[in-house]
Amino acid sequence: MNGKRLIVGISGASGVAIGVRVLEMLAHAGVEAHLVTTHAADMTIGYETGRKPADVHALAHTVYKVEDVGAALASGSFATMGMIVAPCSMRTLAEIATGVTSNLLTRAADVTLKERRRLVLVARETPLHLGHLRNMVAVTEMGAVVAPPVPAFYAGLETMDEVVTQAAGRALDLFGIAVPDVKRWGEDLTKGRRKGPRKD
Repeated sequence: MNGKRLIVGISGASGVAIGVRVLEMLAHAGVEAHLVTTHAADMTIGYETGRKPADVHALAHTVYKVEDVGAALASGSFATMGMIVAPCSMRTLAEIATGVTSNLLTRAADVTLKERRRLVLVARETPLHLGHLRNMVAVTEMGAVVAPPVPAFYAGLETMDEVVTQAAGRALDLFGIAVPDVKRWGEDLTKGRRKGPRKD
């Protein structure tokens, strides 16, 4: 594989701004983003961001139709760093947990797991019922990482844009992709015991 590739899935859950920010960060980091969005995601992009789906698609290196189950992403021979689904709806989570692959997004996630590559699911729902929790346990046992976009209160974030940036950046940390603008405890935060080692 020449260069780095990461599959980015955006489902129809609320929080599509996180997936958009992931695409922007990957472009800045020089990582190829191979994007697949569901039809519900394309609708949510319009509702929540005011952008057209085509504008978001333009941020990716390559875009695939969600119905194209014969695309490169459907094969383990297509080498990638792994896959992030941001946001990950409970329906998408359920399909991945049960191995049901009704579209390219969930097929790509299944391939990521079978190839033992990193799969990060930015699960977006609250409150959670027992079925949601059991599906999270199932995908974790299969090797995925469930990473809900929980606000980093310690970072003193003041705007929704900062919350989105922090959530996207911390998710990319799980692939070893360092991006700017992420607030890190013990590094660039100034309150409390964050300036250096403790001196007794």
